Amino acid sequence: MSKIKVSGKRKRAIARATIVEGSGKILLNQKDYQTLQIFDRLKIEEPLRIAEGILGKKNFDVTIMIKGGGEKGQIDAARVALAKAIVAFSKSEELTKAYLSYDRNLLVADVRRKEVYKPGDSKARKKRQSSKR
Repeated sequence: MSKIKVSGKRKRAIARATIVEGSGKILLNQKDYQTLQIFDRLKIEEPLRIAEGILGKKNFDVTIMIKGGGEKGQIDAARVALAKAIVAFSKSEELTKAYLSYDRNLLVADVRRKEVYKPGDSKARKKRQSSKR
């Protein structure tokens, strides 16, 4: 019984997924993903539905531990980790192509980050206006 570990990131959130052979249970921080809000649940189901269309029934259990970031960033990080785990478990080239054609961010983490504040200013980009009269 092989245990595969992968990770996914989004903004400040980091998700670590462990996939093993099983009956199709998906746990996020020790809770079933079915308990999530509807849109979050649908986001987690996207990689599962694509995999089910190509591989058939789910014969794996996935445990995902998520730390950091906000609520939606954590869901996106979990989605990346889940898709990477399924690809690593199945070793299917067809599934990889299906994920990339559906949404590249399923397998490739979104590297955008918040821009840092500039010295002596309260924002990252636009400077404050001043009128010298």
